[in-house]
Amino acid sequence: ADLPCMSRIAAVSRARARLLDARWGGAASARATRKFLRESSSVPQAQRRDGSVGPLNKQRGFVEYERKPEPYRPPAERLLDYGEINSVHEPGELKRQSARCMDCGTPFCQTHTGCPINNLIPEFNNYVFEDKWEQAYHNLSSTNNFPEFTGRVCPAPCEGACVAGLVDKAVTIKNMEYAIIDRAWKEGWVKPQPPKIRSGKKVAVVGSGPAGMAAADELNRRYGHTVTVFERAPKIGGLLTYGIPNMKLDKDTVQRRVDLMAEEGVRFVTGVEVGQNIVSTTGDFDATVLAIGSTVPNNLPIPGRDLDGIVYAMEFLTQNQNALFANPAAKDTTATTPEVGLTSKYDGKFISASGKNVIVIGGGDTGTDCIGTSLRHGCHSLTNFELFPAPPAERAASNPWPLWPRIMRVDYGHEEAALRFGDDPRSYSILSKEFVSDGAGKVKAVRTVNIAVGADGRFEEVAGSEKEWPADLVILAMGFRHPEQTIVQALDLQTDARNNTKANTKDYRTSAEGVFAAGDCRRGQSLVVWAINEGRGVAKSVHDYLGGKSAW
Repeated sequence: ADLPCMSRIAAVSRARARLLDARWGGAASARATRKFLRESSSVPQAQRRDGSVGPLNKQRGFVEYERKPEPYRPPAERLLDYGEINSVHEPGELKRQSARCMDCGTPFCQTHTGCPINNLIPEFNNYVFEDKWEQAYHNLSSTNNFPEFTGRVCPAPCEGACVAGLVDKAVTIKNMEYAIIDRAWKEGWVKPQPPKIRSGKKVAVVGSGPAGMAAADELNRRYGHTVTVFERAPKIGGLLTYGIPNMKLDKDTVQRRVDLMAEEGVRFVTGVEVGQNIVSTTGDFDATVLAIGSTVPNNLPIPGRDLDGIVYAMEFLTQNQNALFANPAAKDTTATTPEVGLTSKYDGKFISASGKNVIVIGGGDTGTDCIGTSLRHGCHSLTNFELFPAPPAERAASNPWPLWPRIMRVDYGHEEAALRFGDDPRSYSILSKEFVSDGAGKVKAVRTVNIAVGADGRFEEVAGSEKEWPADLVILAMGFRHPEQTIVQALDLQTDARNNTKANTKDYRTSAEGVFAAGDCRRGQSLVVWAINEGRGVAKSVHDYLGGKSAW
């Protein structure tokens, strides 16, 4: 059964019915009473925090039921493949969790401190509670173009702003979103919706990450413009395809959405590098959207940086994903290395963690993804350096609700590393000082020193804390600086102080006529959900610029 103790409850109901028959002699009144009991007992039963069982109670759900997010697959199991780490949805538990949503008068989960795309979270939670899954899907898709992406990879700022989090733990909003869209695809509710009319206008979108895809989807389906998306890689998706590992977001899921958009009329052009030739490439279009991401990584220019074996995170992750594309069977097992015929563009060698002492410098999602990928390669050891001190277990006074809670979390890669090596791989307050050579041009170790916050609030090195860590592969996962500047310079675009393309969120216009910018290339590196927000916003601005009317 979906809910606990259903068989015991059914037995109690039958006993009560027999008691009524005995008391009222099988008369019509007894049948009427049994009918009343059947109708009143049709409410699903659920286990409360204290272990007791009773009718599922939406009004007191946040009081009676504890937060129970859907678990990942067991780490010992998922380390054996590159399949998605998510487990199977349990409908009964999802209904119980949806009852925890308080339908707040002011739902902070969907305000500026919560969901950037303003998902109507209390509404789709209530639809799940009422078993109206198709309505939940239509509600969710009205604000989110790609819930199958955010439901898997978003860190869920909505949960950080959940009002229930003031006194308890937040509602499992991310799980709900994932379950809704997963069911929608399985039930066939997600169907091509080409525009009813065409505007006669053509728009070029350069870059096919989440911002570019969202802009293309809105411009085509909502506004009826003819859209062409240019992507330099062999496959569409940008970060979704090459930067996020298959374990978090299966690439068939990305391709399924791309195929749907193509059916709706979006034209995708892959393998085309739009750079200095942008004027000639987009000259026949009425408007151009730049969604080229923030792809210039932060470097670590310390002594020994030029040694072999020091790579950027995106290089490492992209090559691994390319390897899985080249050898699809490798997705189902980590027993054999997947990197078939693929080499680093920097040194001409495989980027493999197999049998190596791996150090990942930098935390966050990207650092975790490098940990998970290295483990699946079969690394000999794994350490993750973080510059800042370990975050607290609970919110600090300086980090109040409804801000994003900066607290200690254990992500999938940390859990897997602890299983493999017996401990969390993260070391905090570590400053890398030098990459040590083996004498033959390869890295063999990293010299570090511990740091602490001084009286003036700045980092200070801790005397006597120097240490040398063995390393055959060092992965730099320290974030990104700004977009590549080729297109920016070709169009002579204005940039901000960080070399991002200068445009505001009022109209997303750049300093070049008819050219708009959105996503990480405009705001700097950020979340997938923020990229979708900007894709939707820039589409509306382009539509207003073209003077068209909605195609819906």
